[in-house]
Amino acid sequence: MKKTILLLLLLIAGMTSVKADNITVDGVNRTYNVYAPNNLGENRPLLIFCHGYNQDANWMQNTEFKNDNVSMEAVCDTAKFVVVFPNGINKAWDISGNSDINFIKAIIDKMATQHKIDRNRVYLGGFSMGGMLTYHAMNKISDLIAAFAPCSGYPMGGATASATARAIPILHIHGTADETCAFSGAQPALNVWINHNGCSTTERVVNNYNGFNGCKMHIWGGGKDGSEVRLLELPNKGHWISKEPQVYTGKEIWNFCKRFSLNRTTPSVKITSPSDEAKYVSYGIKESVKFPDITITATAEDPNGTIEKVEFYDGSTLIATCTEKPYQATLSGAKSGKHKLQVTATDNDGETSTASVLVTLQTPTLPLSLSTSFNEANALPAGWTVFDSSEKRSGYSSGLSSGSRVLQFTGSPKGFSYGLYFRNVNGTAHQGWAKYGLPEGGHQLSLAPGHYKVKYRACNWNMANFGQVEVSIDKLSDNTSVANQLYTPNINIGNSASNSFSVPTQQVFEFDITEQGDYVIAFYSAASGWSDCVIGQLSIENVSYSVTGIKMVSDVRGQMSDAVYNLQGQRVDNSATMQPGLYISNGKKFLVE
Repeated sequence: MKKTILLLLLLIAGMTSVKADNITVDGVNRTYNVYAPNNLGENRPLLIFCHGYNQDANWMQNTEFKNDNVSMEAVCDTAKFVVVFPNGINKAWDISGNSDINFIKAIIDKMATQHKIDRNRVYLGGFSMGGMLTYHAMNKISDLIAAFAPCSGYPMGGATASATARAIPILHIHGTADETCAFSGAQPALNVWINHNGCSTTERVVNNYNGFNGCKMHIWGGGKDGSEVRLLELPNKGHWISKEPQVYTGKEIWNFCKRFSLNRTTPSVKITSPSDEAKYVSYGIKESVKFPDITITATAEDPNGTIEKVEFYDGSTLIATCTEKPYQATLSGAKSGKHKLQVTATDNDGETSTASVLVTLQTPTLPLSLSTSFNEANALPAGWTVFDSSEKRSGYSSGLSSGSRVLQFTGSPKGFSYGLYFRNVNGTAHQGWAKYGLPEGGHQLSLAPGHYKVKYRACNWNMANFGQVEVSIDKLSDNTSVANQLYTPNINIGNSASNSFSVPTQQVFEFDITEQGDYVIAFYSAASGWSDCVIGQLSIENVSYSVTGIKMVSDVRGQMSDAVYNLQGQRVDNSATMQPGLYISNGKKFLVE
């Protein structure tokens, strides 16, 4: 009997395909639950549904989407599609930046590889904050999502529809008694998309929808490309997913979304590097500033044929043409300013698709502030990457309720209003840090030969006995340090942003750069468990030299009577051994170009 029960359990387990999985996105390990029915087949749809704030994928899948009669898995089994429930970082979503948009894109790519889903039939929905993310995605990845289904959530600052030309099919589901995200805000958000889609502004209303007394389905049809907008009004329902027998949210979403497809025959192309809005900062003596080469990489696929060529442009200027993988080009000798990098893929039918990113090349002439962007609580600023020995976060993200992030201080007096907090959970040396200049953070820092000062203020967050912080200038290429400084703060804020604390003493870290290259400004917390640091009012400044543009050793000697040395202390006797860089003579430094 026991063997029979065990066999039955094994058979039942084999009938399902629910599993937790993970994927690395922007250097961060992201997790999700995925359900794929048995005998799925190929070219089947994909639905991604995002949980609410302070929830997770398990809650969404096993609590919100289940009742006594039906589950989301049962809907999938009948209709044969894949459903993914992603996990937000700290049970929240980035509803203004790109971190979770990139997560969704990565999920689509992985499902295409694992389950061969139909990229033309990918759908996205979410509850509460997940609904807000769904609206955010409408402007970000409308080319990847055929239809959207937000529930009980909309942009609190007002919806926009200016970032996409495509008409967007939308089903919005909302309870009239929602006290968290008021029902009254749903209609203004939908009006933006009704107008954008060219739908009729005269709605059609289905009362007592599906026999549910008081339930209304509002429909605005006649939109471009067959699009329509719907609002499912749930009478007297609060801030939750409807699991009524007449109106089960999972079924309603599927029945709406399954009608829409992107119907793409054109190739798809994506720029994988650099990221959109990336910034390249090249700093130093003006005459010696150069921008590094920028490598542009892309992927391209064709749903019904082959890719014939991929062309790379800087604005309207053709950089390179690739006819086979890898699709890659190099932008060299670029000037400061904004550059629209564009990639166009052409397939065997002559159809084309284009992707673009905007990058900025900046040459500061004044001290460069690295903490101006420390102006939003519970966010990570663009340009920065943090690691606490467990979790890495890169580039701009918001809604971070714990871990390394910007803190806003409200006590009086306070040393500064905002500071970047980072920590070292396990205590291993150099395993808790904040770095500016890593590519995944969105900013890259190139320094010309010269003398520099880094100014900063630092204190501890929750270390009554204080913990040392190390400031290091690291080479991006191999992570080796070219200069560093140790400092022990004498101020501990006390683990509360409302505590008062005095202004930390400004620290000045001076160092020399002897060769042009890409560098990272790194702050490391102490090598002890849960060591931490808060930094603020941070800048880097180039210190000019007495003479620039010297071409020959003899030119230096013509002005200085002492011998000439390089910064390693080696004497230079003739111009043949004199390479571009910094030299010392008679106690002064010179830049030789």
